[in-house]
Amino acid sequence: MPKFLNREIISYLKMKATHIEHIGIAVKNLEESIKYYENILGFKCYSVEEVKDQKVKTAFFKVGQTKIELLESTDSEGPISKFIEKKGEGIHHLAFAVEDLSETLPEVESKGIQLIDKAPRKGAEGLSIAFLHPKSTFGVLTELCEDKN
Repeated sequence: MPKFLNREIISYLKMKATHIEHIGIAVKNLEESIKYYENILGFKCYSVEEVKDQKVKTAFFKVGQTKIELLESTDSEGPISKFIEKKGEGIHHLAFAVEDLSETLPEVESKGIQLIDKAPRKGAEGLSIAFLHPKSTFGVLTELCEDKN
């Protein structure tokens, strides 16, 4: 049994996810996707931003307390482009807001979770982010986010 499934270990896990921060959706064409979310679903895009080091352009929508993040690759070798090539457009990741991301990452790793990011990095909307590998999270690419504002 993997370490992170042991109930005794789980009880010591201090990470506190406060809410779903956003759901990331990989798209081929951001402009066309924005039209769908605005004209069909009735949501309003409140932010479009390029995150150069992640080779992605994002668009955000607020749905209740949760956000939808559309992700369009800005580089054919970028992670979103590779994701779409392999799996097609669709849900890319699930992001949770956490407190003290720098403290959370080594703790999660000590519980047997494989980290993609060993340290927080800058993400869209000024958040500090880090990803957990889907091989350790039942196939779901998981992003942890901390708002330091």
